[in-house]
Amino acid sequence: MSFLLRRAGLSFLCLILATSCAKAAPDKIWTQFSGDRALAHVQRLVDLGPRTPQSEAIEKSRAYIKQELNSSGWRVTEQPFTDETPRARVRFVNLIARFGTIGKTTDLFLLCSHYDTKIFDTFRFVGANDGGSSTGLLLELARVLTQQPRLAEKIELVFFDGEEAFENFSNTDGIYGSRHFGHELGQDGSAKSFRGGLLFDMVGDRSLDITFPPNSPTKITRDIFASADALKLRNYFTYFDQDITDDHSPLNAVGIPVVDVIDFHYPPWHTADDTMDKISAQSLQIVGSVAAYYLSEFAFK
Repeated sequence: MSFLLRRAGLSFLCLILATSCAKAAPDKIWTQFSGDRALAHVQRLVDLGPRTPQSEAIEKSRAYIKQELNSSGWRVTEQPFTDETPRARVRFVNLIARFGTIGKTTDLFLLCSHYDTKIFDTFRFVGANDGGSSTGLLLELARVLTQQPRLAEKIELVFFDGEEAFENFSNTDGIYGSRHFGHELGQDGSAKSFRGGLLFDMVGDRSLDITFPPNSPTKITRDIFASADALKLRNYFTYFDQDITDDHSPLNAVGIPVVDVIDFHYPPWHTADDTMDKISAQSLQIVGSVAAYYLSEFAFK
């Protein structure tokens, strides 16, 4: 009788432990991404107003981004630099974040967004989609990634300043932050530490249509399509009909295959109408979920 009771007790204990472990195990991270949370981040940024380089609003944006990342365990480093623009010499600040106390130094994956907005002298431009949506998405993705610490330690987050041209995109005007970041990686040889990356830009359009540039790195793009297929979201992802100059360009130039995840079919682009009512939590949910699935199931396979 005593033996049977002990055996029954042991079986019950094992059942409790197994149940506890099952509950403690993190869910698939793509199910944890919240479009509502991402949208709330965008709202906080848009509430600051135009976030142009060297402005008080972009300083507050930096503080907000750093606060949110720090609160979920990411260590943030500022990368300040100055560059000539058509208007003046301007100070920019990229934000670079890594998870954990030590982290990997090789075989890393980049996740990027720009957090500045374009300067317009004739109207107020708050960039809800252009500058806001990708930053909100990346902040939420950063939170979700921490639920798989070993995965998060392989990721480097970069928030670029100065993506927007002061006048017109050229070799010397626009994508200031990514050009500086890429140059630094090329100079010290650390570009080879990265196996690839995703750049997010204008990902919140209510009428979502992600349009990869036709020259996107083949394997990453194929795996993103497969991720979207797995989540039954493939119809939101396609190719654009022409090349796009964006923050992925300087990274590709130094040998890091980076895909530009962008919806370039966006009528309010660079107008006063790029406001919160033009973007949605659902669109952010779609892109964020697919990105999280890709990172978990494909990026390091």
